[in-house]
Amino acid sequence: MGVFHAGSRALQDQTGVRGRADHVGRSLGQDIKPVAAAFLEQQPLLVVGAADPGTGRVWASALTGAPGFVRATGPRRIAVDADTAGWVRSTTTDPQPDDGPPRVGTIALDPRTRRRMRLNGRLHSTATGFTVEADQVFSNCPRHIQRRESYETVDRTPGTPRHLTELGDGEAGFIRSADTFFLATVHGAGADASHRGGNPGFVEVTSPRELTWPDYPGNAMFLSLGNLRTDPRAGLLFLDWETGTTLQLTGEARTEFAPDGARTVRFTLTEAVCTQAALPLRWSAPEYSPANPDTAR
Repeated sequence: MGVFHAGSRALQDQTGVRGRADHVGRSLGQDIKPVAAAFLEQQPLLVVGAADPGTGRVWASALTGAPGFVRATGPRRIAVDADTAGWVRSTTTDPQPDDGPPRVGTIALDPRTRRRMRLNGRLHSTATGFTVEADQVFSNCPRHIQRRESYETVDRTPGTPRHLTELGDGEAGFIRSADTFFLATVHGAGADASHRGGNPGFVEVTSPRELTWPDYPGNAMFLSLGNLRTDPRAGLLFLDWETGTTLQLTGEARTEFAPDGARTVRFTLTEAVCTQAALPLRWSAPEYSPANPDTAR
């Protein structure tokens, strides 16, 4: 398979950016360069997206550890030393699909430097966590990443996960106040985890089972939206950067185009999981990206 599948190509053609996408797509490879390996070893947070082999639902999950818990162990392999018990139906403990190891997407985002790295590939369980054999490795620009200058590790006891089929007032408020979330998507030959950011209010809760967000112009590759065009399953992860609370959503998403070409993604909820104090990290207050459009109404 080439860099882009049919879903991504269709959107590139629809928006007239195929040439630019081909140029940017040259940055996608399988090798983990030394600068990327060094970046990974500095991170205390990794987000992983995958489809649950049991239910088919797509989830985005957060894993944390002391810097070095994620590291490159080969030119095309990362190892993650982490207790995956916090995953919702972790792919590391579920039966493997018939066509081999589970496909996962990962993203490491550093708010301190506004840098991010994505690595997609196949997951293999280990005694201390898992490895991922890379199919795609690439970085994105810092656009829409909020800067958080520092973090501290705090002693927290995660609450019991609450499973919901509708968003209550608390969950809706959590989403409306968010400046960042992570999006997991899948396609026939892989999975992907990406970042979405904006000023608080950029994600709208339109009903207890539906929310929307604008798709801001980006790198023109349309990896996530291309996946959604061919497979609407999606997982969203919102996190509270101060308290460590996480809100995971799984459902389906579709892209809507306005007459002026503006894009909105509409997500319909199947299930939500809210976990108080799930992550042991407390980050400093954000400095919003200057690229964020104003969300004031």
